[in-house]
Amino acid sequence: MKNQHFGGRLLDRAGAEFGRLISDDAGMSTAEYAIGTVAAAAFGAILYTVISGDNVVSALTGIISRALSTSIG
Repeated sequence: MKNQHFGGRLLDRAGAEFGRLISDDAGMSTAEYAIGTVAAAAFGAILYTVISGDNVVSALTGIISRALSTSIG
């Protein structure tokens, strides 16, 4: 009877460990952060290229010039 109790505990523990291994995704966080970091860097590079282009710089300069030269009242 003592051996049956031990066998039952062993099976319960093995089942719990198996369930933990199936549902454990600790490595996924690192992969997701890596992909997110690469995507953010790529987006930043594209945004920098667009913002530093001549058309955008001249448009922003015009908007700022108009805002500073506006008279109130």
